[in-house]
Amino acid sequence: MSLSEARFHDLLDAVQESVEDVFDDSDLDVDLENAAGVLTVRFENGTQVILSRQEPLRQLWVAARSGGFHFDYDEESARWICDTSEEPLAELLARVTQEQTGENLEFDGL
Repeated sequence: MSLSEARFHDLLDAVQESVEDVFDDSDLDVDLENAAGVLTVRFENGTQVILSRQEPLRQLWVAARSGGFHFDYDEESARWICDTSEEPLAELLARVTQEQTGENLEFDGL
């Protein structure tokens, strides 16, 4: 069953807000920009992670230095799951943040 447009946007708004909260609560020097459904996280070293909503596909896309990842929402587990690796969003964000900054952050609840 496909997500309704309203539910999709509600889920994405919530996940982007949660990601912003993790970075705001961390000791990392980051610049957060959330505009037109795209959350850009710029790290002090010049690298970035971008979370964007792909409305027609009802997917969340994440771009990082290590590549691009597409996530579908799994109603059963209430998590965003990568459509190729089945890696949960929280694990991917923790991994790419560590790869790009050397810092360990936890994105519990995503």
